[in-house]
Amino acid sequence: MKKILLVKTSSLGDVIHNLPVASDILAAQPATEIHWVVEESFAAVPRLHPGVNRVLPVAIRRWRAGWWRGGTYAEIRRFASELKLEAYDAVIDTQGLLKSALVARGARGRRYGLDFASAREPLAVFYDRTFSVPWTLHAVERNRALAAQALGYAVRDGVEYGIHARDRRFEWLPAARYAVLAHVTSAAGKLWAEDCWVALGAHLNYRGVRSILPWGNAQERLRSERLAAAIPNAVVPLLLPLDEMASLLAGASAVIGVDSGLTHLATALQVPTVGVFCATDPAATGLYGSPRAANLGGIGAMPAVKEAVAALERLIA
Repeated sequence: MKKILLVKTSSLGDVIHNLPVASDILAAQPATEIHWVVEESFAAVPRLHPGVNRVLPVAIRRWRAGWWRGGTYAEIRRFASELKLEAYDAVIDTQGLLKSALVARGARGRRYGLDFASAREPLAVFYDRTFSVPWTLHAVERNRALAAQALGYAVRDGVEYGIHARDRRFEWLPAARYAVLAHVTSAAGKLWAEDCWVALGAHLNYRGVRSILPWGNAQERLRSERLAAAIPNAVVPLLLPLDEMASLLAGASAVIGVDSGLTHLATALQVPTVGVFCATDPAATGLYGSPRAANLGGIGAMPAVKEAVAALERLIA
């Protein structure tokens, strides 16, 4: 049985965009054991894929923020030792950054990555072989193309994220249809205007759909509470770990969100999802591979509420 190590550590959207690689590998080479190195905060995502046998959490973000602490070096040594426990037939770095190249370099096996013209950083020296992948492809297809070239199979038609979220009952969630409004993002330029969310929430309430407003930090919680005060019957949930957030998204009638990991996660779960793009190009990193997803807007082209409503109505019709 072959053993393959995938290196895609962050961010949440990037990790989700790498899920079809695992599905492709197993479709082309069923007798394969897949391991995956990912940032500890996103480890729940590859664990949702039944074809990923082992997840190796790494804490590069946390280590970088506290590199001077004695415990950090001990953690790094433990991770490096764990990484070397297995011998891999292929180590595939689809991240294409120095941090991921260093991880790939620390693993035992033949290493594959992007060539000089295809990566954001000049990293060819870290790999045994590199491949050319066009920048014009969507991020999902760039990942798939690299893995296919490394392992010698053809990229198949269609995109299969391959994940499933566990059914959960949330005590704080009333028993009624709901939509998740994924309004939060780490980049201020990606935010949709608050009055747009209020108008959308009012429309959903009119249709008998309750608005759920998740959050990830104190500032985002304040924004959720501010929006909930203006949207009839809206709910601000507890702070949810990522696996429970996946369950919340999977149970929604629809998800409407800005360019953020949660919106991409909803797409991967095949929930009807509308992506609202205000500062990024959906052709490069938009919602992808699901007939139940729609992209609106783009760089400097904030979509109107009526566009979001129309797209939502089409998806759930």
